[in-house]
Amino acid sequence: MIRTATANDAQQLADLYNYYIRHTLITFEEEELTADQYADRVQKISAMYPFIVFEENGEILGFAYANKWRERSAYRFALESSVYVKQGHFGKHIGTKLYEELFDLLKIQGCKQVIGVITLPNDTSVKMHEHFGFEKAAHFKQVGLKFGQWSDVGFWQKAL
Repeated sequence: MIRTATANDAQQLADLYNYYIRHTLITFEEEELTADQYADRVQKISAMYPFIVFEENGEILGFAYANKWRERSAYRFALESSVYVKQGHFGKHIGTKLYEELFDLLKIQGCKQVIGVITLPNDTSVKMHEHFGFEKAAHFKQVGLKFGQWSDVGFWQKAL
């Protein structure tokens, strides 16, 4: 079931996301988040934009949200999207279902452009974004340093 995230989900969301902080270059965050910090994040984002979870039998298996792409007001119709799936639950189309719902919500909200920010290389994320009609718009070389490794970042863009 897909539903809106709440502060009560914070521990599961933090656990799911902290895996990516600890073990991957997918996020450039380097410090794990507490449940309280994640509850704060959910509250701040969902005050303006959709933040949804995929839940099965009380367990959160993925989440997606949109947030400001840039701060200046003229950018208000362009949002950055994020989607994460719990380790061990890939291949179940959870990310796809979350993105379908997220994009429907963003259209209702009046969003015109969605930006996907992808650490490269990441063939799985690139394929999923391109499946939804995203096109590569930019490639920045060696802009993130994590685990002693420089990583590139690509921006993919989709008109809604």
